[in-house]
Amino acid sequence: MKRPRLLAVALAVPLFGAVSVVALPAASAQPAGPLTEFSVLARDGQSVAAAQQAVRDVGGTIVATNTAVGLITATAPATGFTERVSANRAVFGAAKAKAIGSAPKAGKKEKPDAVEKEGRGSVSRKAAANKAVGTDPLDDQLWGLKSTRSDLARTKQAGDKRVKVGIIDTGVDGSHPDIAPNFDKADSRNFTKDIVADVNGTVVDGPCEFRGCVDPVDHDDNGHGTHVAGTIAAAANGFGVSGVAPNVTLVNIRAGQDAGFFFLQPTVDALTYSGDAGIDVVNMSFYVDPWLYNCRSNPADSAAEQAEQRTIIEATTRALNYAHRKGVTMVVALGNQHDELAAPHDDVTSPDYPANGPHPRKIDNASCFSLPVEGPHTIGVGSFGPTQAKADYSNYGTEQISVSAPGGYFRDGYGTPWYRTVENEILSTYPRNVGVAAGNIDAAGNVTPAGVALGVQKATAPDGRVGYYQWLQGTSMAAPHATGVAALIISQYGKKTGHSVSMDPDAVQRVLEGTAAPIACPVPRTVDYLKEGRDASFTATCLGDASFNGFYGHGSVDAYSAVTRGSAFLR
Repeated sequence: MKRPRLLAVALAVPLFGAVSVVALPAASAQPAGPLTEFSVLARDGQSVAAAQQAVRDVGGTIVATNTAVGLITATAPATGFTERVSANRAVFGAAKAKAIGSAPKAGKKEKPDAVEKEGRGSVSRKAAANKAVGTDPLDDQLWGLKSTRSDLARTKQAGDKRVKVGIIDTGVDGSHPDIAPNFDKADSRNFTKDIVADVNGTVVDGPCEFRGCVDPVDHDDNGHGTHVAGTIAAAANGFGVSGVAPNVTLVNIRAGQDAGFFFLQPTVDALTYSGDAGIDVVNMSFYVDPWLYNCRSNPADSAAEQAEQRTIIEATTRALNYAHRKGVTMVVALGNQHDELAAPHDDVTSPDYPANGPHPRKIDNASCFSLPVEGPHTIGVGSFGPTQAKADYSNYGTEQISVSAPGGYFRDGYGTPWYRTVENEILSTYPRNVGVAAGNIDAAGNVTPAGVALGVQKATAPDGRVGYYQWLQGTSMAAPHATGVAALIISQYGKKTGHSVSMDPDAVQRVLEGTAAPIACPVPRTVDYLKEGRDASFTATCLGDASFNGFYGHGSVDAYSAVTRGSAFLR
């Protein structure tokens, strides 16, 4: 089993009982400043209703409440709100979620994704081979599909339609021809609202495309979630690509903004909804913004920032425990910061929202957590490239890793023709609207020269359906391979009752880890990545043995082994 570092916080869901409330400061001290959205967490053991009243008493307006966790979304003037509401004994703490609009300035604030799009600007090594190899025409380019032995596994178990996989991400393009056959629109939800601009006037998500600034549940304006979904369960339909578990059901449970930010309230709502809706496994390829590491009392942070991070830790932990109790297997990307998670580098990127907020912070491993991966009951997934070399960007360490999986490594194969080619990355589904916005697809639906240079591909079926595909890399791409294998495990061994299949998440994890293909540490154990053009901060040392180590965990996920030998790990 994985060696987790669990968060030392109260894990119980808030109780619905009486509460005593401290006297409030005089009305003259009401909050002031621009209207801001806050997340307010009810104290464990206190009633959510009392926390709601505390919000109202200090001038806040309640927008929504997640009663499973006790998390309240409220709007209020910014100055003084968190201090006043947190003074109430019914409240654990409050976190500023996001500042609410002003006139946009030029430019766009997007969460950085330099790792995932490192291959941008490089030329594809070969033209797309649109021939039938494997299950679907483009599967010959999916080295990750072969590495996980999904192509073999589907001869035994291709997935059960009753198994529901939740994509907690930026959305899913449910109209994509490879996604549509497996997409469940009825159960899909969007817990986000587009942020046109932040309090500084910096564009975040951009203009609202839909009324109310809420995107439909089958829409993705970022592309990340659709890429993840395709790796997990693109249909084996003789078209485009197929996923690791090509016959399971995909559910969009959106928690990410168009710009790629994942804030507390949508993330918590997505997790508790997953439990309530009977989702079997969720993929989480993100960390909860705005803090890469949430620290309880980092001296570099203000008192308000420390309180905010304690609130994020507590609320996320409650949500993870809730989903686990409800039978949700939670697969999480390990992260792209090339950190040994037991001894992380200084954090120079937090808070990443709003703009101009980051300040350097030393990270104390005992009291700082990257969430959700360092939360309870998560299956952390590291990334490797086509040669099984640990990807330079991938976080690692025996503390949090469970398994490893193909995530792409642009710089893999140093000294060979494959070095610095996009084919070292992961090819998966790409929303047409995102490709058009990026200039990779033109208005007529043709791949532009810029798109061709990036390896963007187009597939056209005999009936005229068109799908697009792009290359990305990251632990965000590794986690979906593991999620797909977890879905196959549930399909093969889960308890089938009518319209559903269920399996204890701990049992799923035992099979996933127990059937993984072991990969030993490299020799020498320390890898510096200098010849690949990386600096000394990327140097990593692999601790452990072939059965479990910090680069690969229990090994690479193996779909065929999971569905043929998994029963040996059930008890």
